[in-house]
Amino acid sequence: MRLDPGAAGDLNLDRVDLFDLDLFTSGDPHAIWELMRAKAPLHRQVLSDGREFWSVTRYDDVCRVLGDHQEFTSERGTVVTHLGVDDVAAGKLLTSTDPPRHTQVRRAIGARLTARAVAPWADRIRQAIVRFLEPALDGGTWDLAEQALLLPAMVTGPLLGIPERDWDELVQLTAMVTAPSDPHFQHGSEAATLAISHHELLTYITDWVKRRRSAAAGDGSLLDHLMSVRAGDMPLTDEEIALDGYSILLGANVTTPHTVSGTVLALIERPAQFAKAQAHPSLVPNLVEEGLRWTSAACNFMRYAVNDTRIGGGTIPAGGAAVAWIGSANRDESHFPDPHEFDITRNGAKRQVAFGFGPHFCIGAPLARLTLRLFFEELLQRFASIGLDGEPQHLRSCFIAGMTHLPVVARKRKMP
Repeated sequence: MRLDPGAAGDLNLDRVDLFDLDLFTSGDPHAIWELMRAKAPLHRQVLSDGREFWSVTRYDDVCRVLGDHQEFTSERGTVVTHLGVDDVAAGKLLTSTDPPRHTQVRRAIGARLTARAVAPWADRIRQAIVRFLEPALDGGTWDLAEQALLLPAMVTGPLLGIPERDWDELVQLTAMVTAPSDPHFQHGSEAATLAISHHELLTYITDWVKRRRSAAAGDGSLLDHLMSVRAGDMPLTDEEIALDGYSILLGANVTTPHTVSGTVLALIERPAQFAKAQAHPSLVPNLVEEGLRWTSAACNFMRYAVNDTRIGGGTIPAGGAAVAWIGSANRDESHFPDPHEFDITRNGAKRQVAFGFGPHFCIGAPLARLTLRLFFEELLQRFASIGLDGEPQHLRSCFIAGMTHLPVVARKRKMP
């Protein structure tokens, strides 16, 4: 189903299937979300197996669901692919824990990921980005989306304490977690793909913890830092360290590649925006914010209503799953005028909620922003132009909005 924004017309929202992966690979969910914001800001869907969920699509409602843990809990699960199955890691995994415990653990981990803390890493990150871009400078076809999957590992692998020999495997496993139905990452059924990837990732971190326990001294990495984190008066257990390490790996590897490729595609399709960014490097930070808004790589997050809760003109019953559509909130016309225009000079682009909102706002956002800023600085400095050399191919997922293929040809910029 492909619809242009504003052209959804008289589409029957009772028949809309937001779990239909074709909507995200070959369709246009933005047209659906636009209609939902206007006519059904609280939308109930029942799946064929009887599971049900309530969607919120307006910016303010999305922020409320994500921001108020007393109304909407994270402790039954936060990912739509787990709808209807309570998270066995609730209360242990940082992303599936509510305050106050969540706040205690997050504060200890986040101290290593503030903008000030990550600033000294800039030179190392820039060097990794230069190495990443080098193959595109020969003028041949380069699949940016495919290659970008490895970019976060190149950037954060050394910071996390993960050896280069493990990067490819971990990138593959994290992709399997977030897009278990995509043929590029699927191993057997969706359930089998999730089971394999969860098991392998947790085993990797668990083994890492065991090795660090037996080592004479820490290596100063972020994963090493997890071993000193305390929740209240108690240190994290090895299981909790493994779960939070797993979460950090997912966060580091999953969304940044798709923000990169989606923003580059937006610039390819709008040469004037590319030229403007190149002529005015001071616009790069705002380009990053607009790219985050535009791509909304983390398409949604899920919470469960604690009590019967009025929102969006309706009621989510106690225990009901509330899916907050980030991609819709970031195109809400009441907060972003001309939301379907990609504009690197947009006022208020930083209000985007691509990193989430509230207690679970992405803990790695400062590092992601730094990485994206350095990426686009280097790309604009090195490339005179970028063009498509084939059709983009979208990720088959209703959770992560991104691409698996983006073949491009870049023309090297003559340096002054």
